[in-house]
This record gives sequence, structure tokens and C-alpha cells, in this order.
Amino acid sequence: MTPKSYLDEETTVWSWLATTDHKRIGVMFFVLTSIALLIGGIFALLLRLEHLTPNYTIMSANAYNQAFTLHGVIMVWFFLIPSIPAAFGNFFVPILLGAQDVAFPRLNLATVYIYIAGAIAIAIGVAMGGTDTGWTFYPPYSSQTFSQLLPILIGVFILGFSTIFTGLNLIVTIHTLRAKGMRFMQMPLFVWTMYGVSVIQVVATPVLGMVLLLTTLDHGLNWGFFDPARGGDVVLFQHFFWFYSHPAVYIMILPAMGVVSEVIPTFAHKNPLSYKAIAFSTFGIAFVGFLTWGHHMFVSGMSVFDAGVFGVLSMFVAIFSAIKVFTWVGTLYKGSVDLRTPLVYIAAFLFLFVFGGMTGVAVATTSLDVHWTDTYFVVAHFHFIMVGASLTAWLAAIHYWWPKMTGRMYSEPWGIAAAVLVFLGFFATFFPQFLLGNGGMPRRYYYYPEKFTTLHVMSTAGSWVLGLGLVIALLYLAWSLFYGPRAPANPWGGRTLEWRIPSPPSRHNFATTPEVIQPPYDYSHPLEGDIHV
Repeated sequence: MTPKSYLDEETTVWSWLATTDHKRIGVMFFVLTSIALLIGGIFALLLRLEHLTPNYTIMSANAYNQAFTLHGVIMVWFFLIPSIPAAFGNFFVPILLGAQDVAFPRLNLATVYIYIAGAIAIAIGVAMGGTDTGWTFYPPYSSQTFSQLLPILIGVFILGFSTIFTGLNLIVTIHTLRAKGMRFMQMPLFVWTMYGVSVIQVVATPVLGMVLLLTTLDHGLNWGFFDPARGGDVVLFQHFFWFYSHPAVYIMILPAMGVVSEVIPTFAHKNPLSYKAIAFSTFGIAFVGFLTWGHHMFVSGMSVFDAGVFGVLSMFVAIFSAIKVFTWVGTLYKGSVDLRTPLVYIAAFLFLFVFGGMTGVAVATTSLDVHWTDTYFVVAHFHFIMVGASLTAWLAAIHYWWPKMTGRMYSEPWGIAAAVLVFLGFFATFFPQFLLGNGGMPRRYYYYPEKFTTLHVMSTAGSWVLGLGLVIALLYLAWSLFYGPRAPANPWGGRTLEWRIPSPPSRHNFATTPEVIQPPYDYSHPLEGDIHV
């Protein structure tokens, strides 16, 4: 008798709220982070709409300041950081390892409610009037503002525990629950990136928690840690903040790289050009990422020697990233490429990541960074990397694993159409912002000179195209949940373990404990018979 799927085994609301099944927890995180994307995206569209004209368009200057603060807080902390690790990491890492669940299922459930508690604190802050500090909470303004900053700080502080516990759970799971025969160098590449990300989450996030706590004491109790007027050191805040927040960029992009590393071999029907190069470069990025926070502070007061060291170390990240890109492209070369929706999103990822990465090399150069600091050039750079690359990889992950998670197929023509719109819309939104920044347009300014109007209008029009692409994707995926054709166990011909079990999987994933006797991407052998499940 075929066991029921994880979706059908229990159908009550309580069975979801109290579940310890890693797949259901992954689905809950997927829904929560998607809602965060929706809210953060609406704020983004409103901000772009305001900049259709150089003066007042739809909101006041104060509302504009609050809108870009909430856009940043929601997108960074509630979508970009947890979107892939907490959703797809929770759902697929145990399956890719051949395990029945994560190492600490109850702790895993707790991370969901900690995330919700953080979101409730943010919602209370918004209901009380919101804040206007920007998502970086820079002092001394954050110490002195009369806006409702405390609930926002507390919300992000609470959310950090969800991030730490997720990382800790995945590290222990990877070390202790691998299937029989699966050595570290036989783990799928997505698992490698989740391991690297989890290390960053566990090591760096407590530093963010500390700096948020000190900022809370500064703002709420007038302690003055970071306020120069009270003997504090404002640059010390920046050191602490960026020690976490620069590695946080890799919390966002490394999982995206893991998705790319899974999708390309599957749709190229070819072994990765170099499994070890992709796996080891992951840890190169994770390690060097801890040493590069200073390049955010070139204009904050830094010696020429220190600036040079931080600049050179930042460029090492580009070397490790280039190793990945060349390996992915080499995998596609002479492969039997099947251009499906996930691979279209990966093509968009490669363009945006390489384009944004090259501008990252530029801003790691002190002389150029001084010119572009706090301009729209920086906004465009980090949106290409943090949002464009992460978002397209997240969409690739959805379309790649949707049949496995839901048991339903979606419309390929609509999928490819939406992917093209998302890419074109994103490029049209943020490429003009490179030109704006290079022309001297500061970021976070409500008013702007009329000479920048054309580029702002182009950027706003691009945001509508991007939004249209995402709405189309939402509609056909929702349709597929109810009317899409049933998905087979392995619709793409993949080799990793998730494609050896039914779609959707059962509560305990595998009918019998798997034994792994082959590498994860061995396309040189027939699909059947190379692994025991």
C-alpha cells in the first residue's frame, strides 16, 4: 500500500500548526516569506511611483522615509535572508541527505513561531506610526528619532533567533543524518551551500543581535553607546553592523548559488564540470565574506592601508564567484540542454549576478567607491546581487521543486513568459539607477532635480513590468495547485535523492532507508540501479 503524502496524511489546521514534519515547516516558511515579498514589493512599487515626478506625487516626504525603511526591513530580514534556507532548505536538505527529518524537529517548529513573533513586533511598530531610519538603523539618528523605532528593532532582534536556530539545525542534520554511504564529497551541491550559509548564520547573527540590543538601549534608555554627543562611537556601530550585514549578503546569495548548482546539471543532463570547485568555492566565499565588512566604510574614516586591505579582500570574493560561474557555464557547454522555466530563471540569474558582481569589484576600489557612496549606483549594485540574483534563483527553485512539493505541474509557456518579464522588468528598473548614481543622484532623497526625471520614469516603468511578471507567476502557480496535471516522481530526469521518491513525498520521505553508492550527479550511468532507496 502506497503511504499518503505529507499533504494528505493529516488535513486539519492543527496538524499544520503543531507539525514537526520538515516539509510542512518548509511550506509554512515558503508562504510566510512569500507574503513578506508581496508586502515589501508593494512598498517598492509605491516608492517608484512617488519618483515619477521630482516633487510630490503620491506621498509626503515623511511617508516616503517610512516606506523605504519598511521596504528594506521587510525585504532584507523577512524575505531575502530566510526565503531559501528556511523554506527550501527545510524541505529538501533532509531528503537530499536521505534522512527522515531534521536533527531537532521541535526546534524547527519553534523557528516558525519566532519568525511570526518578530513579524508581529514589526506590525505593532507600523501600527504605532512606523520609523524612518532606513533598514541599517544608523546612529546617531536612530538614537534621536521620535518615530516608533523600538518595536522594529525588537522585531528584527527576535527574528535573528529564528535564523540562528535554523542554521544550527541544518549543521547538525548534515553532520549526523546523512544516508549510509553518503560521504561529505557525495552530498548534493545545494547541501554544501546550505552548510556554508548555516555557519555564517550561527557565527555572524549574534553580532547583529548585540548591536540591535545596544541600539535599543541607546534609543529607549538614552545610554549613548553609539551617540557621539554622549561619548559614544558612531563608527563602532558601523563596524559591528557590517561585520554581520556583509556576510548576510552571502546568506542571501549562497543558497541561490546552491539552487543554480542543482538546476544546471539537471537540465544540461551532464555532470558538473567540477563538483569540488563549486563545493570549495562556497566555503571560500563564506570565509572571505567575514573579512570584507570594511569596504562599506571607506568614507567613514579609515587609513589608506586598511582601505587597501579591505578592497583586495573584497575582490577575492569575485575570484571565488568567478570559479562558480565558469564551472556552471562549462557544465552547460556541450550538454543536452532542455530549456525549461527553471533554466530560464538561471540564465537571468547568471546575467544579473555577473553584471552586479562586476559593479561590486568597482565599488571595492576606494577611489570609485568615494564617488558612488550613498548614490543610486550603490542601490542598483546591491539590488542586482541581493534582489535580482536571489529573486531569480528563488523563482528557479520554486519552478524546479514545485512538482515535488505539490504533486502538480505548471504551464511551461506561462512560466517562460513570466520569467522573461521578470528579467526585463528587473533590468529596466535598476539599470537606469546605475546612471542616476553615476550622475550624482543621492539615494533616499525625496526630491530630485528635473534632469533626472527621464531615468526615474524608466525605472518606475520597469518596476511595473517586474510586478506584472510576478503576478503572472503567482496566478499560474495558484491555478496549477487545483487544476495542474499530476506530477510524476521525476519530471526533469534529475539524479539526486528527491527525484527517487513520489511527488509529493510521504511523511517520512523514504519507504526504506536509502544507501548511496554513486556520486549525486552521475549522468554517465542509467538512472535506475545506481542507488538503493
